Amino acid sequence: MTIPGELHPSWQAVLGDQFDQPYMQSLRDFLKAEKAAEKIIFPPGHLIFNAFSHTPFDQTRVVIIGQDPYHGPDQAMGLSFSVPQGVKVPPSLVNIFKEINQDLGLTMSGSGDLTPWADQGVLLLNATLTVEQANAGSHQKKGWETFTDAAITALNNQREGLVFVLWGSYAQKKGAFIDRQKHLVLQSPHPSPLSAHRGFFGNRQFSTINNYLIERGEQPIDWQL
Repeated sequence: MTIPGELHPSWQAVLGDQFDQPYMQSLRDFLKAEKAAEKIIFPPGHLIFNAFSHTPFDQTRVVIIGQDPYHGPDQAMGLSFSVPQGVKVPPSLVNIFKEINQDLGLTMSGSGDLTPWADQGVLLLNATLTVEQANAGSHQKKGWETFTDAAITALNNQREGLVFVLWGSYAQKKGAFIDRQKHLVLQSPHPSPLSAHRGFFGNRQFSTINNYLIERGEQPIDWQL
């Protein structure tokens, strides 16, 4: 079992050398300075690498790329789009659940905790792994993107037959280099209320993911929460 706040050993083997890079030292210094200035950082320290502890490198089957952690109290938990049990489901996730209902006929329980997806091999990866409270995008371009690019590159190069889900222009730029001969890449507008009606609704990507996995002889993802 991985200790909270640590990468699963399979990820440590792939990404461990990133922690010795100068950019990571700069990122550490930045985070220490933010904490010293008594800024509130989300998610809590033990959840920053939550995606990498729940979804081992060799068991990753689907990658859903988000941008930033949620920046409201008690929301961010280190899994893109996910909020802890009992926290109000944010608008983008409401729309994700609506599309799952339209696509697969599943009615969700009302919990926004996506940990069951992560435990089935869905890597819920934000490009930036921390954020300051009430300050969206505040930790972008501090080094996290280099780290998460390294994770995506490793999956792209060392695995095959994965599904990469790129919602919105930010995720699509981040995943532009993925080898579409080796992997299935699904793109659509972002599920946010601003863009969901421009093609996120009706994209039927959840059934597409499962059909692809079944064709490869793998278990489909149980999206029901």
